[in-house]
Amino acid sequence: MDKVRIDKWLWAARFFKTRALAKNAIDNGKVHIDGQKPKASRMLELGVTLTIRQGFDEKVVTVVTLSDQRRGAPQAQTLYQETQESIAAREKSAAERKALNSSLPQHEKPNKKQRRQIHRFIRGD
Repeated sequence: MDKVRIDKWLWAARFFKTRALAKNAIDNGKVHIDGQKPKASRMLELGVTLTIRQGFDEKVVTVVTLSDQRRGAPQAQTLYQETQESIAAREKSAAERKALNSSLPQHEKPNKKQRRQIHRFIRGD
């Protein structure tokens, strides 16, 4: 096999759960081939660099093997090689999101004493 559709490959590599989701991601500009926006029917070749955006993460992968059949996760991971820069950037952004979420104040309901203080303040006692 020397060529396969990009939506089929993304599905087989387990980036998306269905081919329809893969097609929607491609159509919405979430997937780029060598920096260009492709069509879902574009034929994918070995050695091509893909940029895939999923949620907050952006992965830059190189196509190592072609497949149009969905298999288990260990076999799916052999279809591509993620770049070291991509891994480092994802880990950095995950750490930043985690730090931001932990630094934000947690909203808790006021207890009975705090509610009384709030009511006194509002009334002006």
